[in-house]
Amino acid sequence: MAENGYGNTHNYIYNPAILLRLAASNFQAEYKNGITPLNPGENLNLRPLCLEDYDRGYLQLLGQLTSVGDVTREQFEDRFNKMKACEDTYYVTVIEDTTSNQVIGSATLVKEQKFIHHCTARARVEDVIVSDQYRGKQLGKVLVDVVAALGRELGCYKVSLECKDHNVKFYTIFGFEASQDQNYMQRRFFD
Repeated sequence: MAENGYGNTHNYIYNPAILLRLAASNFQAEYKNGITPLNPGENLNLRPLCLEDYDRGYLQLLGQLTSVGDVTREQFEDRFNKMKACEDTYYVTVIEDTTSNQVIGSATLVKEQKFIHHCTARARVEDVIVSDQYRGKQLGKVLVDVVAALGRELGCYKVSLECKDHNVKFYTIFGFEASQDQNYMQRRFFD
């Protein structure tokens, strides 16, 4: 991942230089076959989400995770720009296959400003997905390791996530722990 390989950085949801600041000591998982969090594999590029990802299958990838709906280019650009305008909040990180020009993995870190813990921030990991055609290549590990390290780099006092019971073991690789006496609860208004 070369610093000058990002081109026009104003098209990204966050400044890609933040990824370059991540130190290897911030990563938790062990990798095989020369894969590292900042070098996910041959012809794969880890970077922030950009406007052009509408045409690179980003929404179709999210459709493998949950319901997306029919999102027009205009809606995508409007939401992207609103999220980008909330500086220091949305860190959507993707993996692109540069051979096919398709987004094949994504994870989001949402940074929430707090008054507690000396007016610091906490972060949540959201929407982790790897294309079904690319699973088994350690890319989910790469994405979670990177967004968790981003939380530390951004000065968050903690990073949390919600997951299904069968995924708990996977997330412990990155230092996540199930909290006793804590419950995830929700009130859903729409599907």
